[in-house]
Amino acid sequence: MADKITLSKKDRLSVAWRSTFLQGSWNYERMQNGGWCYAMIPAIKKLYKTQEDRVAALKRHLEFFNTHPYVAAPVVGVTLALEEERANGAEVDDAAIQGVKIGMMGPLAGVGDPVFWFTVRPILGALGASLALTGNILGPILFFVLWNVIRWGFIWYTQEFGYKAGSAITEDLSGGLLQKVTKGASILGMFILGSLVQRWVSISFQPVVSKVQLSDGAFIDWAKLPEGAKGLEAAFNQYASGLSLSATKVTTLQNNLDSLIPGLVPLLLTLFCMWLLKKNVSPIVIILALFIVGIAGHVVGLL
Repeated sequence: MADKITLSKKDRLSVAWRSTFLQGSWNYERMQNGGWCYAMIPAIKKLYKTQEDRVAALKRHLEFFNTHPYVAAPVVGVTLALEEERANGAEVDDAAIQGVKIGMMGPLAGVGDPVFWFTVRPILGALGASLALTGNILGPILFFVLWNVIRWGFIWYTQEFGYKAGSAITEDLSGGLLQKVTKGASILGMFILGSLVQRWVSISFQPVVSKVQLSDGAFIDWAKLPEGAKGLEAAFNQYASGLSLSATKVTTLQNNLDSLIPGLVPLLLTLFCMWLLKKNVSPIVIILALFIVGIAGHVVGLL
C-alpha cells in the first residue's frame, strides 16, 4: 500500500499566499474561478502525480466561484482536505467538492462585507487618518501594517480551521456525512442567494396607470409653509403624518405590481436567466442582452 499523501504546512502556506490574489483574474462568466484555480495549483502538484489527474483537478477548480476574497479561506481549507482524501483513494467525486464550495461561499459572502469593509477597515482608517492629520507619518504606515496583519492572520487561521474540519468530514464517508454536509451546504447557499434576489435585482416599470387629484388637506400646501428651517420642519412633520408631497397621486405599473406581489418581476427575471444558463446560453450573452433590453426599455419609457 502506497504511503498516504499529506499536504505539509509549507504546501498550505503556499496555497494561502496564492489565495490573496483570488480576484486577480475576476471575470463576468465564472468570476473568481481563475484566482481560485491559481491558489490550488501547489496542492494539485503535490497530491496528483500524473498529467491526466492534474488536468482533471484544474478543470474541476475552474468552475464558478465567487465570495468575499478573505472569507474564501475556510472554503479553501475544506477543499484542500477533500482533495487530499480523494488523492488517497477516498470516494470524493467532483460533485461533492463543487457542492461544498458553492454551499459555503454564499453564507460566507454575507459575513465578509460587514466584518471587513464596514467594520475593520473604517476603524483602522479612522485611526490612521487621525494620526495623518497631525502630520504623523505613522498614520498610513499603521493602517497598512495593521490591516495586512489582521487580513493575513484571518486567512491563515480560517484556512487551517477549514482544513482540519474538512479532514473530520471525510473520515465518515461510508456513513454519508459528506453527502449530508454537501446537501445541507447547498440548500443553505441557495436559500441565502434566493433571499438576495429582491436586494440585488431591480426592475421598475414607469408607465402611469392613473392620476388622482387629492382633496385639500390630503397633501402638503407648500405655499402656506413658513420660510426657512421652520418650513422644512413643518413639511417633514406633515409628511410623517401621512400627507402627500403633491396634489396629484400618480400610480405607476410598478406600484400595482408591488401591491400584488413585491419582488415578483425580479424573481421571474432571475429564474429566466437561470433557465437560459441551463440551456447553455453564455453568461456574457445574457449580460449584453440585459443591457440592450434595459436601454431600450428606458428609451421607450417602459423602464
